[in-house]
Amino acid sequence: MGLFFWDMNNIILFDDDHWKSLLPMTFTRPTADLRVGILTIREKWEKYLDGTGSYITQDYLSVKFPIHIEEINFVINARYLPNKRIARLISQLEINGALLHDEILVAAKMKRDQFEKLINNQQLDEIDGLELADTFDEDDFIMRPHDIFRLNANEIRKDFDLMTVGRVSAAIPQNVTTSGNANIFIEEGATVQPCFLNASSGPIYIGKDSEVMEGAMIRGPFAMGLNSRVKMGAKIYGATSMGPFCKIGGEVNNVVLQAYSNKGHDGYLGNSVLGEWVNIGADTNSSNLKNNYTEVKTWDYSNDTFKNTGLQFCGCILGDHTKVGINTMFNTGTVTGVSCNIYGSGFPRTFIPSFSWGGKQGYSTYRIEKSIETAAKMMKRRGIDFSEEDKTILEHIFHYTSRYRHWEN
Repeated sequence: MGLFFWDMNNIILFDDDHWKSLLPMTFTRPTADLRVGILTIREKWEKYLDGTGSYITQDYLSVKFPIHIEEINFVINARYLPNKRIARLISQLEINGALLHDEILVAAKMKRDQFEKLINNQQLDEIDGLELADTFDEDDFIMRPHDIFRLNANEIRKDFDLMTVGRVSAAIPQNVTTSGNANIFIEEGATVQPCFLNASSGPIYIGKDSEVMEGAMIRGPFAMGLNSRVKMGAKIYGATSMGPFCKIGGEVNNVVLQAYSNKGHDGYLGNSVLGEWVNIGADTNSSNLKNNYTEVKTWDYSNDTFKNTGLQFCGCILGDHTKVGINTMFNTGTVTGVSCNIYGSGFPRTFIPSFSWGGKQGYSTYRIEKSIETAAKMMKRRGIDFSEEDKTILEHIFHYTSRYRHWEN
């Protein structure tokens, strides 16, 4: 893993053994780069602790997402979501002090040699100064991908306060119909055409250089990032988040788009998470409620089986670079891996392995060289180079996930 040294306040966010439970979202990024609310987990910690974040992640990701170390480091479990209370506890740690939750390391303040012991897998009981802190609940951390949309409302509210305190919103255009104006914040450069913004049930954040087109109806909590677009006549219910360079059209409810992803046309999507570089074709619909109203099960990579979510409403989890053809129907609790191409009539299966090409009628393998070619073309359209690191990551995922593509055997 690459090591770099710099002279500034340092935050190191690490993937723990539960990273598999967050697949497919963590196939292509460290846990800390997951977006929940307006910001990624890394961006949240940087603001709360006034520092700069880096990563301890899987070896195949570490070239693109390296570690930066200093003589003094805050080392934080990336699954934990910051708030003022937790940030205060961490900021008050002494050197070599730590916080635990159910024997899981949440955070520590470590010198360089102490940090090296940690990354060399030394047992926690061999590290001095650990103190137990039973001050956490299930809304302080994420365990599985559906937690991203489940916790999104609260995270939008926290991030909204964090990002707007002491600042003044750009003016709301007079031809925009609003409710709860105090909870609406528009960054400079954003364009808001005649539309409906209802922030009475949660804040609405409209990012820099983004656009809300005419006729859109948005109910908070809602957030859109840099250069994102809400299409004409879109119906958006909270809690929905758009990362940078995303598009939403049609009807969505409690959906999180990580970045560079499009659900730009008519069709319904609810209680779902989309990775980066996902594109959903026109009139695609996803079920988010079973006809018998029972809890939804989704695929869990940590034990390679379907596992209860504890949720009655759960739509789909789509890994990075997945493309969905027009008029596709997703069943409740569908999980696709990375770089899938899904199309055709009928409901496809509810677990679709990475690099799958097809639908209900059957699948073939999306060849790695073709997948890389498509990814490079899509990224180039957004002015981003497909790097050698990106290529290596996709190749690793392709080989790692071959075990799930049973038709290859």
